[in-house]
Order: sequence, then C-alpha cells, then structure tokens
Amino acid sequence: MAGREDVFQRAMNEGHSAAWDQAWEQAATAYKKALAEFPDNAKALNSLALSLFQLQKFDDALKVYIRVAKVSPEDPTPFEKIAFIEERHGNLKEAIQASFQAAELFLKTREVEKAIENWLRVVQLNPEHVQARSRLALIHEKTGQIHQAVTEYLAVGSLLQNMGNFERASEIFKHAQQLESGNSEIAQALAMLAAGKLLPKPTRPKGGTGPLRMAQVKQLDAPREELNKDGPDPVGEARKKALNVMADALFQFTDEGSEAQARRGLQSIMKGTGQLSAQAEQTKILLHLSQAIDYQTKGNESQAADELEYAVESGFSHPAIYFDLGYLRANTDRAESALRNLQQCNKHADYELASYLLSGQILMRLGRTRDAAMANLEALKVADSAVVKEDETDGIRQLYEPLIEAVAKDNDEKALLKLSENIQEMLARLNWRVHLLKLRNEMPKTDGELMLPLAEILIQAQSSHVIEAINYINQLARSSRLRSAMDEAFQAIAYAPTYLPLHILIGDLLIREGQTEDAIAKLTVVASAYSVRGEPSQATKILRKIIQLAPMDLAARTRLIEQLIARGKQDEAIAEYLDLADIYYRLAELELARKTYTTALRLAQQPNANRQWGVQILRRMADIDMQRLEWKQAMRVYEQLRTLRPDDASARENLIELNLRLAQTPQAQSELKSYMEHLEATKTIEQAIPFLEKLVKENEHVLLRRELASQYQRAGRTADAVTLLDTVGDQLMEKGDKAGVREVVSQILSMNPANAQDYRNLLAQL
Repeated sequence: MAGREDVFQRAMNEGHSAAWDQAWEQAATAYKKALAEFPDNAKALNSLALSLFQLQKFDDALKVYIRVAKVSPEDPTPFEKIAFIEERHGNLKEAIQASFQAAELFLKTREVEKAIENWLRVVQLNPEHVQARSRLALIHEKTGQIHQAVTEYLAVGSLLQNMGNFERASEIFKHAQQLESGNSEIAQALAMLAAGKLLPKPTRPKGGTGPLRMAQVKQLDAPREELNKDGPDPVGEARKKALNVMADALFQFTDEGSEAQARRGLQSIMKGTGQLSAQAEQTKILLHLSQAIDYQTKGNESQAADELEYAVESGFSHPAIYFDLGYLRANTDRAESALRNLQQCNKHADYELASYLLSGQILMRLGRTRDAAMANLEALKVADSAVVKEDETDGIRQLYEPLIEAVAKDNDEKALLKLSENIQEMLARLNWRVHLLKLRNEMPKTDGELMLPLAEILIQAQSSHVIEAINYINQLARSSRLRSAMDEAFQAIAYAPTYLPLHILIGDLLIREGQTEDAIAKLTVVASAYSVRGEPSQATKILRKIIQLAPMDLAARTRLIEQLIARGKQDEAIAEYLDLADIYYRLAELELARKTYTTALRLAQQPNANRQWGVQILRRMADIDMQRLEWKQAMRVYEQLRTLRPDDASARENLIELNLRLAQTPQAQSELKSYMEHLEATKTIEQAIPFLEKLVKENEHVLLRRELASQYQRAGRTADAVTLLDTVGDQLMEKGDKAGVREVVSQILSMNPANAQDYRNLLAQL
C-alpha cells in the first residue's frame, strides 16, 4: 500500500547514504522506492534526478526534472538542470527558456550570483536576447559594476534600434552615458543613432561552442531522421554517433571549464602529449573540431575533412574522428585516405559495421573485387551477429571465418562482385535489422546444433564441411569418446587449417583429457591469432579461458588487459588490473603491485570509468605505502582519498596519525579541524566522539585528547571531559609547558566543575 511514511523515510535514508558514497545506481533505486510511496514528493524527485544526472542518463534525468518543475514551480534548481541537459542535447530554444526561468526564480530568492550565471548562459546561446541583457544591465548597475552595466546597455540599445525602436534606444544610451560619461563607445553609438546608421548587433561570447555544435549536429541529422522514423541505415547510424562524440568533446571541455575537468573530458581520448603543451594542443583540437562540424553543416565536406585531419595531427585520437574522416574522404573521392581512416575504427563496436560497409563500397569502385568481397563479408558478419541472441553471437561470428578464407582464395571476379552487391543490398538500407531478421526467419532449419550464417544464402563453400565436422566432433565429445573426437578434429584441420574455432575445440578436448599445459599453449596461439586478425572480442574470450585454467599466468592477464582497453572496456580492464596487482601482492612484489595500481588509477580517471574504482585503488596503494613505511607517499594518497571521499573516516584518521608521526602537529590539527567541520556541516557530529576515542586509544597526543574533551563537553559529558583534561594537564606539566597547562585549567573552569575552587587555586599558582 502506497503512502507509508516509514517506508518512504527508510528508502530516502538509503538513497542519501548511497549518494554520499557516490553509488548512484543504488541511490536511484532507493529514491524510486521512496517515490513509489509518495510519487510527487519534490525532495525525492530532485534526489532521483540528481542520481540519474550523475549516471549520465540525461534523458531520464530530464524527464524527472520536468516533473520536479511542475511539482515545485518556484524552485529554480530543476529549471537550471533542464537548461543544462537541453543545451547538451543541442535543444537551444528549450535551454534558453529554462535558463531564463531559472534566473528569474533565483532572483526571487535573492541568489543574485546564480541569477547572473543563468542570464549569462542565455546570452551565450542567444546574444540577441533583449530581456536577459536588460536584466544583466540592471543587476550590474545595482551592484556597482558600472562598466559591465554599460556594456549590456549598449547591447540592449543596439538590439532595440535594429528592431525599429529608435526612441527607446536613445533613452538607454543616454542613461548609460550618465553612468559612465567618458565612454567613447556610448558617444559613438549616439552619433550613429543620430545619423540613422544601424548599430552592429551584439555577438556571441567566445568559447562554449559545444552546445552550438551539438545543435548543428542535430540539425544535420534531422532530414535523415525524418525520412527514417523507424531506424537509420548502418552508415547514417555510425555517423550520427561520431558527430555526437565530437560535439560532446567540445561540450565537456568548454562547459566544465576547470583544468581537471577538461583533462577528464578531452585528454582521455588524446594521444600522449607533454603536460606543458597539453593546454595549447587542446585549444587547437577544439578549434579544428568546431570548424569541422561547422563545415559539415554547410555541406563543405572537403574542408571539414581537412579540419578533422588537423585535429588528428594535434593529438585527438578517437574512433569517432577516424570514421567521420573516412566517410568524408569517401564522399570526396579520396579513396585511399578513406580506407586508411576506416581501418583505424573498424574494431570499435559503434563503427565496425559501417566501416566495413563503406570500405566495401570504396573497394568495389576501385575494382579490387576480392578485397571488396572480404570487407563486405566482414560487414555481414558484424550485422548477422547483431541480430541473433546474445549467447549465439560468438558462434555466428566464428562461422564466418571459413567463408572469408574461402573468398580470399576465390579468383572468380564475377562471383565476388555479385557477392558484394548482394551484401550491400542487404545492409545499406533503412531498418536493416528488421530486414536481416526476416531473412534469418526464412532460412531453412538445420538438423545440426549450430545455426548457419546468413552468408550461406549468398555463397556455398567448403565451410559447410567444417560446420558438419564440428557438429560430429561435439557429438563424440558428449559421448566421452575424446580420442575419436580429437582424431576427427585433426582430419577437419586438413581442409580448414586456419579455422580458429576448430583449434579452440581441440583446446577444449585437451582440457577434458587433463592435458592443461598443452591446452593453454594451443589457446594462447589462438588468442594471438584472433588479436592479429582484429577480433579483440574473441581474443578476450580465449584469454579469459586461459586465466581460468592458470590464474597466475601473468602474460595472459596482461594481454587480456590490452585487449579490453582496445575495446573501450575500461571497467573490465581495471578489474583485471586489480587482480594482477593482487597476484603481485601475494607474491610479495609490492613495487610491481603499486605500479600496477598506479596504471589502473590512470585508467579509472577516464570519463567512462566507474568513479568507485578510484577510491578502491587509492586505498590499496596507501596500504602498500604504509607497509613499506613510505609515510609521505602514503599521506599524498590519503589526501587524494580525502578529496574524493570527504566522509572517509579511515582516510582522515590515517592523515592525522601520519602528520603526528612526522611531527607535523599544525597539519594534523588542520586535518582534525577540517574533519570536525565536515561532520558538523553534514549533521553527523555524533560520529566525532567514537572517531576521536579510537584515535586517542592508538595515539595519546595532547591535541587529540583536548579535541575529545571538547566533544565530551559539547555532548554534556562534563565529568569525562574534566577527567581527560586532567590527564592532558599532567602531560603538559611533565613537558614544562605551563602556558599549555593554564589553557587546560581555564578550559576546565569553563565547565564549572564541582571542585572549581581547586582549579582556581592551581591557576593562581601557575
């Protein structure tokens, strides 16, 4: 039954706790549970929207923020977030409207700085927004920022003159002249107004090109989407993804602003450059990317391609740019350049199909019939594996290998050209997935265990013998006739020596026979072959199997990590790095373990990696530094942890203790004060006493005891506070610190203890 306050509150607390730990998925789940009880609760809606926003599920977050805006129309925050998301999506009209509304609401709540921030966003997106500029002028004038006010009044006046309201423009210019009488721009504006000359309209401020380019990308794709409401063709789909990636790179860098955020957004997909030159290189890249998108919008594909090449030369390295460059060069009859660029991105899941399909088209035009047929078959392999069930994907991809090998040996130009034309007809169309599924449903059913690839409709090759052989080998293996199965496998290899699934099957048979070392050797070769062929997903699968057989095989694990990184699987690569570091740790190779954690940390700082990895890795690094007594290094790690997780009591505790060990009492005091202030701000000050009691138990430093006494006093535990301060006084007396003792006695007297006179006498003696 909905509407239970206890269930709602419990879910909200769970959500807040998860959000504090930056476990946004858990937080979102908890907030949804709370909303099931009270669907229109503004706080729960806001919290859910924030969680979705942090997870970068912007479409979902936008829907929730729109609900929040309806439930709490006087709250400016949801409007500000709506503006941000709409801006990111390139919906400039909606972004401007939401930003202006947010600014007006912030002004009502007297949050002037936030109001200005939102009006500035409006002006950046639409420099001719008269209302926003008028508000800015008025606010600047009232806050004493006269020059800024005059600048805005000049902009408003020029816009009014261009709209035909000369009288009002003249009034505004005269008012601006009263504010700043010596301003030559105002005098010039008045002179032009009197002469009947049109003043130039205000221009867009520099920077912040991301939202504008995103809008251009959306506009560029609009005609295609209108024609294709059900689903794009493979090339159109990939190009849209590529343009969005490039516009998003611009957006992240220009919107986030700070150097650290820029590094996370753009540098993670740049080639390695020196730290000193990175900022200059980023500026070049942003300029070239922005120009490239602009030229494509205007239909100038040759110039756009040149700009993309300049961006690559400046250090931007991402499959998206290579695909767009390949696409543009293909359209401008630069075939060899197009093929080179498409080859750079044909292993990435987002561009694999389209890259092979485009390459096939180019090779057909060049008359390279065999190469065209192989590229088109690769495209069909990707497409076919995309429309079957997930657990059938690998099997289908493997069945294409003998077909591709057979085509590589075929000299029948006419048959190869027909094959390419048939594949292009199957794939280079709208709703290609629907078409392939229809073809697959029409295929004749086989009695064997493996489903046939769609290519069987188009060609007949000796691959069918391989498929039959594999079915027979599997039947023998299931009936435990392993020796016969192995003999059959070796016979099959005679007419398909490079068919890797057959070699995998032999490896599996070796495992079942207990010949683990031979199986690992066989599978290692297969993994290398897949890697060389450009099949990272298959190589990854085989390497995982090797690691299951031999967890301590460091070479296999290292190759697996390389494959995962190449495929953009950062989270999985980080997990493997942690396992590798754990192996080094168990082998007492602490230096190698720490180096591995450092590498993993760099990977974890990329934008598409889970934020929780950073905290986990830093804790392990700090643990190693503490074991090796590298205290200063450990302290630097704990400082990073404290920044990422201000509520991490363990990191705070270690920082305080390390500073005390290094005789850095002022720094320890600063850390202690900072944590107490944090607990106060987050209304969790009740955690202070257990935290300090643990610290005092392990380190009887005067600083810690005095702080604990203060917390006792605050909690009303006066007797405990006095007892502890007595001990502190004795410590200070032993050191001869009479001034310190006087401070302690004064602190005790402020609590008005029962024997206050004794302390007054002691203070008099001191």
